[in-house]
Amino acid sequence: MSTPLFSPSYREARARFVLAAQACNAQLHINAMSLPGANGEQLAMDVAVHGPADAAQVLMTTSAVHGIEGFCGSAIQTGLLQNLTLPPGVAVVHVHAVNPHGFSHARRVNEDNVDLNRNFIDFSQPLPVNADYAQVHELLLPTHWPPSPEASAALQAQADAWGERRMQRAITSGQYQFDLGVWFGGLAPTWSHRTFRQVLQKHLRQARQIAWIDLHTGLGPHGHGERIFACTDNGQSLQRARQWWGPDITSVDTGTSQSVPLSGPIQMAIYEECPQAQYTGICLEFGTLPLAQMIQAMRADHWLALHPEAPSEQQRAIRADMLQAFNPPSPAWQEQVWQQGLLAAQQAIQGLVTTD
Repeated sequence: MSTPLFSPSYREARARFVLAAQACNAQLHINAMSLPGANGEQLAMDVAVHGPADAAQVLMTTSAVHGIEGFCGSAIQTGLLQNLTLPPGVAVVHVHAVNPHGFSHARRVNEDNVDLNRNFIDFSQPLPVNADYAQVHELLLPTHWPPSPEASAALQAQADAWGERRMQRAITSGQYQFDLGVWFGGLAPTWSHRTFRQVLQKHLRQARQIAWIDLHTGLGPHGHGERIFACTDNGQSLQRARQWWGPDITSVDTGTSQSVPLSGPIQMAIYEECPQAQYTGICLEFGTLPLAQMIQAMRADHWLALHPEAPSEQQRAIRADMLQAFNPPSPAWQEQVWQQGLLAAQQAIQGLVTTD
């Protein structure tokens, strides 16, 4: 990295992003929230359009769908504004901080405890039921933290009975019955959900081809950027994604991904809001800690939200563990993820201009 891209706070990350957008003459659009940030700052889903606003070929990047993961996503977006060369007629739409509240508060969920990547369902239909999650909800969020040896043993016994993959799906695929629980999908479209749809309507309705890189952290080997296929069509779209980004594209549907199938991922919106475009997308998921440690950090963070009276030392430790799980402070990790983010964007641009 020629200049530091990673920031210590949402406020600073946003400022760097805005400066980078202005420096390359990108059009900046601010979608402000009514809620203040952790330090009283303005919160917003900012959009920088780099290149012609009427471009038929568009690369979109998104950061902070899971708030705290925005430290990495914002850094990559800022770096792309500074370093990405655009061919004529191609634009990049950077959607910065889809979940600004979570980014500011260094939490993965939004202001309503909602995981946005479980919120893009049809709320006019009956809510999905995650019966497995209901069985372990109380074990995941015990009254005291850390959990008692008995509670930990009971959760482990259930994991042994189900197997690791079923337990992962039970906990992380999304649930709609426990509004204070983990991986809660919400009871209605959130502010971020509604605002993101407006962004798609305003900035991508003219596009004929859309590439989308959704930036995430937390799953997989430390520093490795897994390229998770993020389309519903496992035929031509998957073939095209592998032509653009390489044969190591993984899929939750085939079980080759570190992730599991999700209820209501954000990608659902693009099919509904931009049906005119050929869409090809990936989630770029950068590994940090082993899955069990990541889930433990998430559980502790949710417990802390329910117990603000926790001792200050315990609060600091839980928040530090969250940063380790989603924003490791290692310069080597930061350089590694930036280089992979830049390459993925360059490959997307090349794919757009060479695909009929």
